[in-house]
Order: sequence, then structure tokens, then C-alpha cells
Amino acid sequence: MKTPLWWRQLKAYILPARRLKIVESDSLPDRIPFRNLVLAREENENWCIGMRCPCGCGKIIELLLIHEASPRWDLIVDVNGLPSLKPSVWLKNGCRSHFWLRHGQVHWCD
Repeated sequence: MKTPLWWRQLKAYILPARRLKIVESDSLPDRIPFRNLVLAREENENWCIGMRCPCGCGKIIELLLIHEASPRWDLIVDVNGLPSLKPSVWLKNGCRSHFWLRHGQVHWCD
């Protein structure tokens, strides 16, 4: 059963902003933090972002950042160190979550 949208929005509002952890590698580590994002970077080149699905299903989401990839995402880090992703993240299988990550906060799409 999918968690109601109002509950997901309330959790996103109450919980602290997600932070970015950087690892020196071209791939994600085996363990992904519960809330925060992991950036795999090798020699100043960003490869991918990893995070757990914010709906709570436990799925690990890997988003490619390299220019040759399709689809690919852009990572923006604000002056406070909070990450934003463009475009939105939409899981087509499983929990079918659809959200934006802006300034470390999840904004759910209907």
C-alpha cells in the first residue's frame, strides 16, 4: 500500500534537509545512508548520485550525472551545501514515486 501524499509531504516538511556525502569513486558504495545523498566523484568528475527512495520503500535510486548518459541529471549545490536535482525523479517501476529534490527537501508530485 502506497503512503498517502499528505503524509509524505508532512514528513518532507518536518525532517531536516538531506545533505550530500562525497565519495572518491566512479560508482556508489554498497551502503547508502538512510536520508542523505551520496555523490560518486572521481578526479573532479561527477559520475552519479545515490539515495534511498524517500517514500520509505527502501529502493536505492542511482541517477547518472555524466554528460554522455541518457537520461541524466544535473546536481546543484547551494551556498548552504544543500543539493538540488534537475529534472525530477520519477520511478516508473515499483513504488512509482515522483518528486523533485530542491535545497535538500523532497517535493512530491501528485
